[in-house]
Amino acid sequence: MLPAMTAMADNPVPVGEFSTGKLDGWTEKSFAGHTDYQLVALDGQTVLQARSKAAASGLVRKIKIDLGKTPYLNWRWKIDATLGHPDERSKQGDDYPARVYVVFSGGAFFWRTRALTYVWSSSQPKGAQWANAYTGNVRMIAVRSGQALKGQWVTERRNIRADFKLLFGTDIRYLDAVAVMSDTDNTGGEALAWYGDIYFSAQ
Repeated sequence: MLPAMTAMADNPVPVGEFSTGKLDGWTEKSFAGHTDYQLVALDGQTVLQARSKAAASGLVRKIKIDLGKTPYLNWRWKIDATLGHPDERSKQGDDYPARVYVVFSGGAFFWRTRALTYVWSSSQPKGAQWANAYTGNVRMIAVRSGQALKGQWVTERRNIRADFKLLFGTDIRYLDAVAVMSDTDNTGGEALAWYGDIYFSAQ
């Protein structure tokens, strides 16, 4: 566990312990081709690197999180560059150099599965929120936007339970999976990004 993780949260629930050099529990899901994910040494730590060339695949970790106890998702990320100026609200522009998903399963009622997607946007302003171009069951949130912080590590923290209630209008107690994805299949571009450790915390 990173010292920073310990300092920021009491009894954090780890999801992505990339700094330990492990990808235990993570599996790849391909939508179009293959984004290359690998653990690399960068800036004195082991992190997850994602390199996408006109492709879209993500890494998924199925894990049940009690949002009543640990509602805050914490992560670090860094991008090499954004993807120009795609219309990210359209199917043709639904690409991002970096994104983090949280997934709420509908169980046997798969059509009830919903997700929040936190993106580093190329075109939308920071704080923008919209329905995904492919499905209304996914809501997008532009946590970062543009090139101003490219090449820098940025630390994020979101109250998942509060975001879900705001964007879907209902409360939810548990989430079922977390995913990361860097994708460029719709725009045909290239992206390079890095993800640090991911964990949930009480505050």
